[in-house]
This record gives sequence, C-alpha cells and structure tokens, in this order.
Amino acid sequence: MIDTFVIHEQKPLYRFILALADDSLTLSHRLAQWCSNGPYLEEDIALSNVALDYIGRARMFYQYAAKLEDKGRTEDDLAYLRNEREFTNLLIHELPKGDFAFTMVRQFFVDVFYNLYLEELLKSSDENVVAIAAKSIKETRYHLKRSKPWIRQLAEGTEESRQRILNALEELKDFVGELFEMPTWEQELCDAGIAPDRSALQQPWDDYVQKFLAISDIDYHDTVLRIRGGRDGIHTEHLGHMLCDMQFLQRSHPNMQW
Repeated sequence: MIDTFVIHEQKPLYRFILALADDSLTLSHRLAQWCSNGPYLEEDIALSNVALDYIGRARMFYQYAAKLEDKGRTEDDLAYLRNEREFTNLLIHELPKGDFAFTMVRQFFVDVFYNLYLEELLKSSDENVVAIAAKSIKETRYHLKRSKPWIRQLAEGTEESRQRILNALEELKDFVGELFEMPTWEQELCDAGIAPDRSALQQPWDDYVQKFLAISDIDYHDTVLRIRGGRDGIHTEHLGHMLCDMQFLQRSHPNMQW
C-alpha cells in the first residue's frame, strides 16, 4: 500500500503527467458507463466516442509518464496495476455517472475548463506536452459544442429536466474548485514554463459558465475551493469501486498480452 509520502517523493514532471493521465482515464471510464445506457442510440454512440477521446488522451499521457519514470513500466502497468491511493486524478472526474443531467453538467464544466487549460498547455516549453495538447484540444472543442446544447435543452425543457440540472449543479459545485488549485510542486513547473497556472483560469471559467447558465435563467456563483485531495491520492469512496471493475481483467490474468 502506497502512502501520500511516496506520491510527494515523485519528480514534479512525472507527477504532473501521471495526474493528467489519471484525470483522463477516470473520466473516460465514467463516460463509457453510458454505453448501451444512453437516452437514445445516437447519444449512446456520441458519449462512447467522447469516452474514447479521453482514453486516447490518457494513453498519450501514460506513455510519456512511463518514459519519464524509466523503470520499465508500460501504460497498462500505470493504468491497471496501481491502487486508488496511487491515483492522483482530481475528484470531479471519478464521481459516479449519476443521471444524464449530472453527466452532462459535469461534462460541460470540464469541457469549459479543458478548452481554457489546453490552450495554455500549448504554450508549454515541453514539446511532448505540446503535442498531446494539440491533439486533445481539437477533441475538446467538439466536446463543448456537444455539452452546451444539452444543458440548455434540459434546463429549458420540462420542470423535471430543469430540476435535474439544478440538482447536478448543486452536487458538483463543491468539486469544481479543485480544478484551479495550484500545489507547490505544480507551481514549480509553471515557473519553469512547463505547466499552466490553473488559478489564473478560475475567473475566465466562472465568467463563461455564469454567462452561459444565465441564458437559461440560472444564477451560478463564483467557484470556491471546498473539497480537495485528489492530487494527493485522497479520494472519494467511489474510485476504489471503479478501479475494481476497470482493473479486474488485468489483475486476474497478470502479464497478459493483447
């Protein structure tokens, strides 16, 4: 069992890349849980495709992390052979899929964030990071074009659909602030020109989200950091259960080759 001390001993660049991979992997799994469960066939396929975009992003980050670690581990080792205390994804990515409104509000929130974040990541002094960001931002722009209409459709639809949107906004508000937290080790990478300053994106994110939700007569307040811990390996109870499902095959058949 690893503890947070081991995470804190990791080199900042490796820790940074691995965390971004974990973000993408956990969210991709949550989106994939809509496969065969979407509200209708076209949306079922669309959500599955978004999940594939995130798994592709996760693979690129894991491959780079494995190279940085230089211990002979592969992307599969990093994805499937670490426990929940070793994962450092931000908590918003690991929350259960919930109902369709919850999934779309979360997706809208992260889509707005990644559109801002990846634009800044393109300015990184690390060419590998830039290459991943350049591919990922094209997908993220499309993701936001998908999620925005759903928020409006549900918020301005029936009384029930609007209430589900409001419920999702309330449930997620405590987890948004962590997106903009800058721990010391990440600030070091920012000062070196490798990582963006997350905290500088908070106001643009708030402005965008508030303006968009106001179209549907929804008042959304400024983001406040309420719940944190993901980057230190401290998670909700949901991540361990998710990893049990996700890692079952690899752990049942060690060293299996596809």
